[in-house]
Amino acid sequence: MADQKSALVISAHAADFVWRCGGAIALHQEKGYDVTIVCLSYGERGESAKLWKQDGASLEGVKAARRKEAEAAAKALDAHDIRFLDAGDYPLELDRDQKFALVDIIRAVQPDFMLSHSQYDPYNTDHSYATSVAMECRMIAQAWGHNPGEKVLGAPQLYLFEPHQTEQMGWKPDVFLDITSVWDKKRAAIECMQGQVHLWNYYTNLAENRANHFRRNSGGQSGGRNAEYAEGFQSIYPRTVDVL
Repeated sequence: MADQKSALVISAHAADFVWRCGGAIALHQEKGYDVTIVCLSYGERGESAKLWKQDGASLEGVKAARRKEAEAAAKALDAHDIRFLDAGDYPLELDRDQKFALVDIIRAVQPDFMLSHSQYDPYNTDHSYATSVAMECRMIAQAWGHNPGEKVLGAPQLYLFEPHQTEQMGWKPDVFLDITSVWDKKRAAIECMQGQVHLWNYYTNLAENRANHFRRNSGGQSGGRNAEYAEGFQSIYPRTVDVL
């Protein structure tokens, strides 16, 4: 359908989309969007310590376990589509062909908006690299001279979801999204990530804290919406509006 709304999530590792924008995915799916998730890697080397501590752990076995978790989480969020580029992590590096494969996905999805990581992350450079790749591939997807004849990309907003240690990343939210109505779905997706149980309560608490910010910025005690869970995002590109 020509008028079908869509969104694209570019996640460095197989679990990142769950913690940071699972609510946005579930909410927009409920609103009729087709949400595509692209995991650039499984996070098999650096994001899977619990799995590596198991007897007989292997690289392919860890990858398979992370993929299974991510697919289960995507299903819990009712995500339209999840794809894995298997580019490897720690470090995450995409070659030219892998970038063009991502460009192909972007053009096929024609997202109304995109989601990825903060632009700076001194603790995990895979995250900031993923956003650099997202911006580069967004640019290529807009180029009329790249694979002429294909439908070029318009100008979707790129929203940066919240990093793990916000104060260290230079990330400043300018959008808060109420995810109260889909919180049960996000929590179910969180609980699919058995390799990182230590993060379950952290991201639950974060959603509650961001809901406090949503309430305050939507009017506070003078009529703000009583959000219980929310996610924060930082927009990269200017937004064109007719009214404020």
